[in-house]
Amino acid sequence: MDAKEIIARRIALELENGDIVNLGIGIPTMVADYLPHGKEIILQSENGVLGLGPLTEMSETVNASGQSASVMAGGAFIDSATSFMIIRGGHVDVTVLGALEVDEEGSLASWIIPGKKVPGMGGAMDLVVGAKKVIIAMTHTNNGTPKIVRKCTLPLTAYKQVNLIVTDTAVIEVRDDGLHLLEIHPDTTVEQVKKATSAHLIVDDVAKMKGVTL
Repeated sequence: MDAKEIIARRIALELENGDIVNLGIGIPTMVADYLPHGKEIILQSENGVLGLGPLTEMSETVNASGQSASVMAGGAFIDSATSFMIIRGGHVDVTVLGALEVDEEGSLASWIIPGKKVPGMGGAMDLVVGAKKVIIAMTHTNNGTPKIVRKCTLPLTAYKQVNLIVTDTAVIEVRDDGLHLLEIHPDTTVEQVKKATSAHLIVDDVAKMKGVTL
């Protein structure tokens, strides 16, 4: 199981029956392939789809990443204004996004590295403020450089909006008093996770990461 699959599978377990969920570009789109059986999860895409399904090669419908995706029975196509009304109106239960950095206060930077060309912020700023729960899906480091930091150094997408961080090695919850390490990959240790994190981690009872098999 590679890093991206580990992250996507673990995040899928966070979703509850009846949730309206927005999946951002990159790793978050993979969550659609691992939705829990027996639960009705409604996927919303800011490009105008409500009831998006898993990725597929045989579809003219695309998700926010521009990937071919299926549409579930009862799904609807909506205009961009209605789509963002759903987001800004607080009707999205969970949004899952990638990030370049997340800090101890739950602030995130996800859209630009100064000096490099980027397509723009997209709907990220609206999503992290409008959704009831914000989950970050990202690898723990960037070629060994920690992405979970004491203070974001890149331009912020949002200030103090992240609730949960899921990486390939850990699950970390953002609380008022800081970052709490909840779970670690079965093939790693608490000390290894702390070494790969430049932010301070509060360690209480740490479990093995759900949904991961060696």
